[in-house]
Amino acid sequence: MKADGAAKKKKDRAAVTRSVVLAGVGGQGTIMAANLLARALLIHGFDVKTSEVHGMAQRGGSVVSMVRFGESVASPLVPRGEAEALVSTEMLEALRYIHFLSPGGRVICSRTRIDPLPVLQGAQEYPENAEELILGNAPDSIMVDAIEVAAESGSARAANTVLLGILSLSLPVTEAEWLAALEEVVPERVLEANRSAFFTGRAIESQAASGGGAR
Repeated sequence: MKADGAAKKKKDRAAVTRSVVLAGVGGQGTIMAANLLARALLIHGFDVKTSEVHGMAQRGGSVVSMVRFGESVASPLVPRGEAEALVSTEMLEALRYIHFLSPGGRVICSRTRIDPLPVLQGAQEYPENAEELILGNAPDSIMVDAIEVAAESGSARAANTVLLGILSLSLPVTEAEWLAALEEVVPERVLEANRSAFFTGRAIESQAASGGGAR
């Protein structure tokens, strides 16, 4: 009976659906990042479902994508409070969707500010303490100057891949599987820059895990 119970617990753990939410502004590569994440998970062997649920992919609009994975995934939509990670290329977008994060979940966010139309029109104010609000809601989060880091890797537009590199070490996907996904999803002309950005993100996460802090 004990053996049966252990087997059942193991099966239940394997059947758990895990969720990641990716947010940003149109033109920052949020959808591409979601596609890259989904492809890496598929290569590993997970059942994966994705959904773009709000906003428009046009430049300047709010974009959010959801990626769910596990042994068998019933729905592509992440319930409120169930995402283990929120990956955001813009700080206000992280705050906009932070309610999807589970207790103890983590935000991986670029220190990037892009004023939305209501702020530009003076109808709303951009929170000056956005980073503090993110860390106050999710203390284990990591903030990084992703555009600057990506530029050092060869392309400022690879900031989304820097953030995925940080995320990658918390997921059960091998380095080889990530690299295979990069080769499938990223255009060849920017592949090397994205590969470099990805590895830089992994290095940042390793440094943070060892007490080195965010960059």
